[in-house]
Amino acid sequence: MTPPNTATADNLVIDWGNTSLKVGWFTGSTLRKTQRYQAIDELLTELPARPPMPVIVSSTSRSADEIKANLNGGKHTMLVLDSQMPVPIAKAYDTPQTLGADRVAAAVGATTLFPDQMCLVLDLGTCLTADFVDSGSVFRGGLISPGLRMRFRAMHEQTARLPLITFGADEGESNQSWPVLTARNTRQAMESGVVNGLLFELNGIMETYRREHPGTVVLLCGGDAPYFESRLKGPIFAVPDLVLIGLNRILRYNVENVQADTPDVNA
Repeated sequence: MTPPNTATADNLVIDWGNTSLKVGWFTGSTLRKTQRYQAIDELLTELPARPPMPVIVSSTSRSADEIKANLNGGKHTMLVLDSQMPVPIAKAYDTPQTLGADRVAAAVGATTLFPDQMCLVLDLGTCLTADFVDSGSVFRGGLISPGLRMRFRAMHEQTARLPLITFGADEGESNQSWPVLTARNTRQAMESGVVNGLLFELNGIMETYRREHPGTVVLLCGGDAPYFESRLKGPIFAVPDLVLIGLNRILRYNVENVQADTPDVNA
């Protein structure tokens, strides 16, 4: 079934993660609808019925060849975000070929929403990434740290007796209370160490950037972001669709400017 309000969409953007696909339909710079698919086949059943449109795919878990093999563009113009694709930001990064597509897309999304401002992007997914973009739209780098589930899994796999704990999005945010700092059993101690530890890490990162770069705008995204959003030291901007916004900006940049050989437009 075709999702409502997408029949006239100009662009389709796909963030292909480790376990699912998050898809956005855009008209110009306006996000009309988002949808999550558990498998690529679910999306493929919808594409033939849609009018021709540019499509961009970003994935940190699959190669460009695999993406193209699964998503045969057909009537759609298909682009796969990689290190060689032109993007509307500069990269002051020693190894741009290893820079994850999701990190690039989120950084572009930040500069789209907050042009000419310093931005710190905190993405709470499989890994925590914290990336800094300066006021000249230059990606300056950042850090990568284990995410919530990765921390729980590491304790379980690297020890003989600690259990595997699921938390946050896996268990349902509404069903769990925030872990106490001084836990009184092993399970609670693991929850406290991981969840409070990640909170302290996030607040420490933000505090350091704000001290070294006053005026920095902090943007929060990623699957585990809702669990931490209300406990972070503000101000912050929670933008769940930041990667999709960045992908759409990159798609428009390529279709409208690079391929057409026209000057860039800020939109």
